[in-house]
Amino acid sequence: MKVIEHFKTITEHKLLVMRYCFRVGLYRQGLLHDMSKYMPSEFLVGCRYYQGTRSPNNAEREVKGYSSAWLHHKGRNKHHLEYWIDYNDKEEGAPMAGMKMPRRYVAEMLMDRIAASRIYNRGHYNDSYPLAYFEKGKQHYMMHPETFRQLEGLLRILNDKGEDALFWYVKNRFLKEE
Repeated sequence: MKVIEHFKTITEHKLLVMRYCFRVGLYRQGLLHDMSKYMPSEFLVGCRYYQGTRSPNNAEREVKGYSSAWLHHKGRNKHHLEYWIDYNDKEEGAPMAGMKMPRRYVAEMLMDRIAASRIYNRGHYNDSYPLAYFEKGKQHYMMHPETFRQLEGLLRILNDKGEDALFWYVKNRFLKEE
């Protein structure tokens, strides 16, 4: 078990998301981001499956067929799109659907994705990585269409104009429209 390594990684990630959230005015969310990762049901699994280059949840999923840590985490953290999946009473034939996320959680999800890309790619990170990761998995996301467009649009700003322009836009435009 890699207790110290996992603790350092999740703490570095949490602090980076906090710094990003503070830059856009999401102080409470920055402080409380991912606190459940320190709970035994998530932390111990993370220590056991720690690799340093990707989420331990993926490694647990490969071994068990599911990730108990992820199931715990997504149900307690509103910045994950999976938190917002519910029964669908509007579309025929689709029993579950993504619900529209409040913009403050879309913004936190964005900060989470940027920080995770930085942490897992270390010195190789550039502002195109979060969009590339999104593009790689977007056909599988069960996300409300408006939330999908918002996240993709924000990732494109990061990709095309950089972090400073993105954070200015999120703080002064995106979060003001909610």
